[in-house]
Parts: sequence; C-alpha cells; structure tokens
Amino acid sequence: MAIVRGCPFPEEFFYDVGNHVWYQPETEGIVRLGITPVGVALAREILVFTPKRVGHRFQAGKALALVESGKWIGSVRAAFAGEVTVINEPLTARADLLNVDCYGAGWMMLVRPEADDWRAATAPGATIAAAYEAWMEENGFAGCGK
Repeated sequence: MAIVRGCPFPEEFFYDVGNHVWYQPETEGIVRLGITPVGVALAREILVFTPKRVGHRFQAGKALALVESGKWIGSVRAAFAGEVTVINEPLTARADLLNVDCYGAGWMMLVRPEADDWRAATAPGATIAAAYEAWMEENGFAGCGK
C-alpha cells in the first residue's frame, strides 16, 4: 500500500487523482468505486451520500453521486462512461462510513464501464504515490488527518 502524507492508497486499485475517486476491478467487467482519503479530507466530515439510481447511464466527467458535509456539497465524477449497477444502500443511511472506511464499508457503487479500456482514464495504484504527491504539492494539501 502506498502512503502519501498520511493518506493510504491500495496499489491494486486505479485512481482518478483530479476527482479523488478510486476504482477496484471486480468480476465480469464490474468496477467498484468510492472516494479517496484525500477526497474525504477535503470534504471534512461527510454527512450525506446521494447516488444516482441503478440503471443510470453516465458519461466521463459527469456526476455519479453527491456528497455533503456541514459546509460543502460536491459531485463524485466518473473517469469513464458506463452504467450504475449497484448502490451501497447502507452508505445512503450512514454516510459517515466514508469518514472512517472509504475503501471498505464506505464504497459507493458498482458500475459497468461502457468500454473495456476504462483504465486508460485512471492512474494505476503502482504509480499513484508520485501522482498524488504532485497533486498535494501543487494544491498545498498538507495530508490526511491534518
């Protein structure tokens, strides 16, 4: 696991650094996704998770969900086009799971990418430390938990 300024990044995942979204390939072309610890830290304490419905077709760069904290509302944007297949229903009732377990119980949804080359729009976990370090430096981000 890569750790950058206190933020953990599993190396078997893929990342959209600009949108702070992680992607984990599942079976049969399905991809699990959620927000990274950096996304959680930027939002502060996430209180509400509002996903798009199952069956929703989305385009790259478009919103898949909204997350809300006490003073901020933000979109979770897709790195590629596809379709929502499953929503993490417990997360809709307990969005605070994102604050404590964004890679585990805080996963957001399963999607089916429109194209097999969906990884091309992401950074592989093996390269993520350098990519996130550069983002953090450029944006003055001190790190997770700070």
